[in-house]
Amino acid sequence: MTVIDRLVRGEYTDSASGNVLSVPTRSVIIRDSLRGDEGDLVRSLDFGSTLAVVSDAATYDVMGKRVETALQSFCKIIPLRLDRPPYPDTDTVDQLRNAGANADAWIAIGSGTINDLCKYASAQENKPYAVFGTAPSMNGFTSVNAAMSVNGLKRSLAAAAPAGVFLDLEVLAGAPKRMICAGLGDSLCRPTAQTDWLIAHYLLDQPYSDVPFNLLAEDEEGLFAESDALMRGDLVAMGRLARTLVLSGFGMTLSGGSYPASQGEHLISHYIEMMAKNQQMIFHGEQIAVTTLTMARLHERLLGKVPPKPKSTNISKDDVTHHFGPDLGSLCWPEISAKSFNPEQAEQLSSRIVDCWDIMCDRIDKARIPSEKLHRILQKAKAPLAPLDLGWSPDFYNTAVKHARLIRKRYTALDLAADSGVDLL
Repeated sequence: MTVIDRLVRGEYTDSASGNVLSVPTRSVIIRDSLRGDEGDLVRSLDFGSTLAVVSDAATYDVMGKRVETALQSFCKIIPLRLDRPPYPDTDTVDQLRNAGANADAWIAIGSGTINDLCKYASAQENKPYAVFGTAPSMNGFTSVNAAMSVNGLKRSLAAAAPAGVFLDLEVLAGAPKRMICAGLGDSLCRPTAQTDWLIAHYLLDQPYSDVPFNLLAEDEEGLFAESDALMRGDLVAMGRLARTLVLSGFGMTLSGGSYPASQGEHLISHYIEMMAKNQQMIFHGEQIAVTTLTMARLHERLLGKVPPKPKSTNISKDDVTHHFGPDLGSLCWPEISAKSFNPEQAEQLSSRIVDCWDIMCDRIDKARIPSEKLHRILQKAKAPLAPLDLGWSPDFYNTAVKHARLIRKRYTALDLAADSGVDLL
């Protein structure tokens, strides 16, 4: 029985604590092909007699038509076709909620944005949902948070867990190569996210768990060793990626937040999504590939033999408002002020760093992957490696790395380095 099966059945035992863990998702099916089984998979969830099926032009052609045809044999469907590309904000969610008001449940046909829209609508309506993935582009299939834009600020909002996740590996392998690279990029941030989470745990006593990372251990080495196989359409490699994405989402669910999969590398990405003007179509995971390399290099500079000595956080409300403007600035100020240190607090933090530095660094060394190795993994898959690969100018990217910590109260190496005078780039 696989790790996923044991979690879904509530039979997974955490080796460290001995606790038996379970997840709210009732069914995860990952097969080489799901053709002909779509109706039975949804029927097993007992969703009711009217289902809203959400897709866009691309995902309808890839999977939506198959699913709608299958569902029409036993229920009424409300087909909801979104503009391409759909935008993940609360206005779009409200439109879906209105259009699908008479549905008993939601069926998402897609990946990142469509899944987030449906899981957030599901939570708001208190109706169940399931997802048929069409690309292995992100790790949010099974998480209980949705990345949404609220008044222009990127937020991770509480959302519903899917009752069912159905992944057809042939469909995933046929996705655009950039979307496959995006899923690899979103998976590759495991070591940088774990490092940042450990920093916050050791320095600020924030809760931490190894469970999300233990879930990934079985597939990670093989996935990273043969990243080029993904580009060849290899279904064994695609299976590893699909399981990694599903288990990463479960790790977030078990942790009660996105901590194990979203840290400094995601802050940089979220800043860019907020502030870039006329940005070309870039997939989230492509951004994470580049920002993960940035964070890995920062960790290597920061976590050396000499402990950093943070000083008070020299950022004022006027600084934040001047940079972001009055509207976004008013939203960002509470985030950065929540993790700012005055001189006395900075001195206390410095003392704590000295006391725990060697222990913390030894623990982090077991979790980290060298930046050069991460670079090679992405290079083999022909994934983006540098800001210019995504059309970001050096000046804009430098600004993003410098200011990314301002948008969220999550404490990462970006904060420790900036307050300690360590170069971020």
